[in-house]
Amino acid sequence: MIRSAFVVAGLLVGLTAVLAQSDPIAERKTAMKAVGAATGLGAKFAKGEEAYDAAKAQGIFKVYIDSAKKMPALFPATSKTGGETTAAPKIWDDAAGFKAAFVKFEADATAAAAATTDLASFRTAFGNVTRNCGSCHEVYRIKR
Repeated sequence: MIRSAFVVAGLLVGLTAVLAQSDPIAERKTAMKAVGAATGLGAKFAKGEEAYDAAKAQGIFKVYIDSAKKMPALFPATSKTGGETTAAPKIWDDAAGFKAAFVKFEADATAAAAATTDLASFRTAFGNVTRNCGSCHEVYRIKR
């Protein structure tokens, strides 16, 4: 009985993964919302609107790193349209540049996590990571 439960649980996990992969637009929107929420929290820390929390600060950088690792794969050619995507054609026209932007984002977030020891270092590190967000959005995102 327990073995059957594990088999069913394994199948459900696999099915969930397949379904997520079948809708890369939804998955990338979810990832970007997580990045946005992390950035919002980081901004509150940086501005002093919320008490700095070292564990949460590291969590912000972890969200960035995790998203940077998976985002390039969430833009297959089949996802150029549909799902109310705001992905610009430039993503596919300049795939190498697009992927390089995520490599840089991951490297910056990794360095920021390592450099952050207190609020002052967080402010600097957070600023370094988020500085390039807007430029990437300008090139690779359609404004609505």
